[in-house]
Amino acid sequence: MSQVEFAKSIYISNGYIAELECEHRKVNDRIIHLISLTFGVSEKWLKTGEGDMFFSTPGEKLQRMVSLFSELPPKFQDYVMQQVESLLTVSSEK
Repeated sequence: MSQVEFAKSIYISNGYIAELECEHRKVNDRIIHLISLTFGVSEKWLKTGEGDMFFSTPGEKLQRMVSLFSELPPKFQDYVMQQVESLLTVSSEK
């Protein structure tokens, strides 16, 4: 993934990423949170290097899902709910 792609994926500018890399800026909690939500990386691991790098338990995945879901506009929340219900129907048929 390029620097530009990474910046776009967490909704910050490429220049901001460059300043982080050059240590002209410090990584703040907002950036850590965005990385965690976007890539499924544990905030604790990003901050301390401790624990598992990626979400692994169903509870961690659910927490991430709820956080992402709450950021969506209502019409997209409805769409997500429809898709989840469809997946449940398909999985119960097998």
